[in-house]
Parts: sequence; C-alpha cells; structure tokens
Amino acid sequence: MDNYDSSLRPWPMSWSAVWIGALAAVAVGLLIGLLGYAMGAHEVAKAAAFKHVRATSLIFSIAGAFFAFVVGGWIAGRMSGYRRSEPAILHGAMAWLLTVPMMLTLGALGAVRFFGGWWGGFSANPAFTPIPGAVDTAMAEAMRNNALAAFAALALGLIGAVIGGWMASGEPMTLTYYRRRDLHLEERPRRIA
Repeated sequence: MDNYDSSLRPWPMSWSAVWIGALAAVAVGLLIGLLGYAMGAHEVAKAAAFKHVRATSLIFSIAGAFFAFVVGGWIAGRMSGYRRSEPAILHGAMAWLLTVPMMLTLGALGAVRFFGGWWGGFSANPAFTPIPGAVDTAMAEAMRNNALAAFAALALGLIGAVIGGWMASGEPMTLTYYRRRDLHLEERPRRIA
C-alpha cells in the first residue's frame, strides 16, 4: 500500500535563481569583507581569545555574514517568481545551502580570508607543527574560536537568507498572518487604525 497523499505537491525549484542567489551572497560577502580590510576592521589579533577582537571587526563580520545572505536570499526568492513566502524562503535557504560548499572550497584554497575573520573556520589547518604529535594550546584555542565564529557566521547567514527570501515574496512579515491566511476576507479581523 502506498502512503503517498495525492493532495501534496512538491514545490518546483528554480535552480537558476538558487545559483544566482548563492553567487550574489558570495559576491556581497566578499565586498563587505574587502571593505572591512580597507577600513582596518579585520586586523589579526595577537591572541586567540575573543576578548581581544575589536568592535569594528565584530560589526563587519556580523553584518557581512547576515546582509550578504539577505541579498542572496532576496535575489533567489525574487528570481524564482513565487509570491508566497514559503517557496521564496525555500529558494533563499537553498541559496545558502549551495553557498556552504562554495565557502568550503574557498577555504581549502585559502581565499576565505578575504571575507573577514569569522570565516576562518573554513580554512584548512596549517600543515606544520613544531613537534609531531605535540598539541599547542594556543593553536587549539584559535581553532576552537575559528570554528565557533564560522558556526555563528553560518547561522547568521541562514537567518539572513530566510529573511531575504521572505522579503522577496512580498507577503507581510508577521507570524500571525499565517494563522489567518485560510480565512475568507469577511471572516478576518479588521484592522483598527
């Protein structure tokens, strides 16, 4: 017996919209990262602790991770042509998902440093160690902090991509709108101005 519900229909994906949204997110992230370097926001700290991170570096990293994916999600959602929020958000999230392997590839090539400090967790470990098998505590702390910052950048990027896709749909960005979408117009509560 087949458990397939005939009332369910899959959402078609516009892969060209997803690819263009992912490339736009990478391009905007690169622009924000390079602007941060040009303004001196992404200076390399001598210590590996987060308490030594400058506020301007933090602002550029958070804004770069978030707004790059807002732009990418908005472009993916807008190019898909959907005017409902769910498929537009799906296209924004798929653009984010496609960007993750791109960032891993850029990290393996050593080019992720141009995006700012938070993407350092994507770069490969250095091939050298002072003594084979020895554990350097400063290096371990730096790698832990890089992984934590890369996780935060990815999480902020996903949030930004979802918000960008939602903005592209043109639907109101309120959570209560969805509870009353199935009601007829005369059954919906009226707004009092």
